[in-house]
Parts: sequence; C-alpha cells; structure tokens
Amino acid sequence: MKLTVKFFARYREALGVDSLSVEGDFATVDDVRLLLAQREGAEVLSEQNLMCARNEDVCQLDDPLVDGDEVAFFPTVTGG
Repeated sequence: MKLTVKFFARYREALGVDSLSVEGDFATVDDVRLLLAQREGAEVLSEQNLMCARNEDVCQLDDPLVDGDEVAFFPTVTGG
C-alpha cells in the first residue's frame, strides 16, 4: 500500500518535511503514526493532542486505510 502523509504546524517543523510518500502494510492511521514516530525528531507524533485526517476528513487513529489514501497529522487548534 502506498500513502501520502502530510504534516502541519509543529509536526512539520519537528520532522523538517511537509509530506512523505510511504509504502507498507498499514491497516489503520495509527499504523502509519507508529512507523513514523520511530524517525528522529518524530516524538511529537506520540503526543496526546495529535489530530489526524484521512483524505481531508478528520478521523480517528483506528480508521482503516486503503491504497492511495492521504493521511495528515496536525496539532489541536484552539482559539478564542
């Protein structure tokens, strides 16, 4: 399975990239997160407030994936 993974805000800064193309046997969004969290500087992907999206729709880490999906990771946004 081949996926595009995008990073926003603090995650982009910590990883030093806007996006990656990854290949592997991923069942869920969390499988992708766990793989990427092993990269140097990627500890931020283990934060409790991590948000994710699949194909531009906010999702949960246990959402299933299919070949060609786009996954995005971003921090919780607050405003007032």
